[in-house]
Amino acid sequence: MLSCPLHQHSHALLLHHRPNTAISSSLRRTHNSKSTSLLLRHLSQPQPQPQPQPQDHAAPAPTPLDEKEKVEFLELSLVTKRTPQFPGSIYVQSPSDPDVHTSLPPLQTLFQTHTNGSDEEQEEEDHDLIMRALEIRRKVTAEIFKESMIRKGKFGITYATNLTRRLSDFIDYVMVEAAAMKRLPDFSESTFNFRAKTVIDDSRVVPLIRWLKHNSVSYPKIGKLICMSRGKIESIRRVIEWLKSIHVKGEFLGVALTKSGRNILERSNEELDEIVNYLESNGVRMDWMGYVVGRCPQLLSYSMEEVRARVGFFLDMGMNEKDFGTMVFDYPRVLGYFTLEEMNEKVSYLKEFGIGTEEVGKLIAFKPQLMGCSIEEKLKPLVKYLYYHGISRDGMKRILMSKPIVFCIDLETTIVPKVRFLQDIGIRDDAIGNMLVKFPSLLTCSLDKKIRRVVIFLMTRAGVNEKDIGKVIALGPELLGCSISKKLEVSVKYFLSLGIRYRQLGEMIADFPMLLRYNVDVLRPKYRYLRRTMVRPLEDLIKFPRFFSYSLDDRIIPRHKILVEKQINLKLRYMLACTDEEFDKKVEAIVKRRQRFESGLLVDTLSEAALLKEDLSDSQATDDPVESMKLSESESI
Repeated sequence: MLSCPLHQHSHALLLHHRPNTAISSSLRRTHNSKSTSLLLRHLSQPQPQPQPQPQDHAAPAPTPLDEKEKVEFLELSLVTKRTPQFPGSIYVQSPSDPDVHTSLPPLQTLFQTHTNGSDEEQEEEDHDLIMRALEIRRKVTAEIFKESMIRKGKFGITYATNLTRRLSDFIDYVMVEAAAMKRLPDFSESTFNFRAKTVIDDSRVVPLIRWLKHNSVSYPKIGKLICMSRGKIESIRRVIEWLKSIHVKGEFLGVALTKSGRNILERSNEELDEIVNYLESNGVRMDWMGYVVGRCPQLLSYSMEEVRARVGFFLDMGMNEKDFGTMVFDYPRVLGYFTLEEMNEKVSYLKEFGIGTEEVGKLIAFKPQLMGCSIEEKLKPLVKYLYYHGISRDGMKRILMSKPIVFCIDLETTIVPKVRFLQDIGIRDDAIGNMLVKFPSLLTCSLDKKIRRVVIFLMTRAGVNEKDIGKVIALGPELLGCSISKKLEVSVKYFLSLGIRYRQLGEMIADFPMLLRYNVDVLRPKYRYLRRTMVRPLEDLIKFPRFFSYSLDDRIIPRHKILVEKQINLKLRYMLACTDEEFDKKVEAIVKRRQRFESGLLVDTLSEAALLKEDLSDSQATDDPVESMKLSESESI
């Protein structure tokens, strides 16, 4: 609808082109009797007579209208048939108003240009006027559609306005259809507004919008769907009903329709059922189908030949139906988002790490997100960075096979800050590479919520000093993956309860960082056996914390029984930190030396006596070799 200043300006233009009689008849009030009587009294007063014009001079030509005035007249001609007027208005704002159609000049006389212009300029100006008229008609159609949504669909004005702005293609469709209806006999005399309303009502688009909104489809997706339909509105309802039949829910209904391509609305239900049945026959369960289609709707736009080719690409790498189905459910985009050429390139790149075809198939089935990693933007920069820190191809293969998600995370924002932190706490660059190969999960742990907190805990609660913290993390990077409350704190409390001092515990951890990773239920019987059965002092455990790393039933108890039988006492280090053959040889050598002593043979050299003393434990060895031998004879554990 035109604003009041526009109407006032149009009225001024009409006054300029009308005779005085037309002015008096057109300015009569029709809305208020008192105002009308006052106006008639004013008009009945004598008016000054105009000066007579010489008859030998022709009347002056009307002043040509500028571009702004032309556009205003054009808008005036294309608005609705009757422009609403406020009570008391004296301005006639529509050509359909009484006493106006005979006075308004035709449009052809309003847009006359100078005759001295060229034909090309005339054509260009005509084209501009036509495009302006078309844009005005488009705005009128949009207003009609918005009014239908508000009155018939009971939508709010904000929702109707926002949705109408996204329906430019459909508005053009309504405008073209309404113009074409002019040729039909039943609508030859009807107005454009009536024909546009008829097109909107016949398409049943307003009830469809209400239904889509009820099915949790947002108005941007509704706008895109209606424009995609190209006037075939009912196809949207049909496809959505089919999507709901395969368990696509909520907002994914709109996602599946808008991202599956334009041809989805043109495909029959039978074609779509064929795709779904084929996926089900290859391991994708039907109750997973809605999740898969909702997150990879591109599948619905492919032909059956292409779907078979994509499924065969993975099955040819040795995947069975179970692995294929779980892979598609875990990462639906792996099946339909990438081109076959891209997938072949990524598989070839993974084989360069020395992985076979079947191993690549198992790797992708386990972590299909690898197919979503760009070779140039993600994989190659990461490989170059790992190589810089001394990780060989075999090391990268180990990382890839044990923790493939490392190759999917961002290098600059995730990996580089963690490596910098490790360098800051004193770990050498060559040791960082070994850490990553040994414990690739380090790169997936949060720097602030996990790694930094574990380091602070070790330094403040476990007694590890600043100079040893780098050594501890380098030797035991698995500590960074342990829970502080459920694992580390429980272990620290247990060791302190044994009488181990705070700084002693820190030295034990620096010597053997994995000490804190053992379950307390596993440590407790070993400690009990050491103190009660072996009768060893706590100092022996502090000097050799690796004692807890050996099996109680397979190594500690059998070797202790042998020492008891042979009446030998060894340090824990010499007792446990060797193979069975080395242990047997060591015990046999001690027995032979003792036999030589018992037979009366003197110890030949002091070096042999020193060797014998080293074999004995710190708690019972003395400085006198002969006395030590006597202690060894009388030892009974």
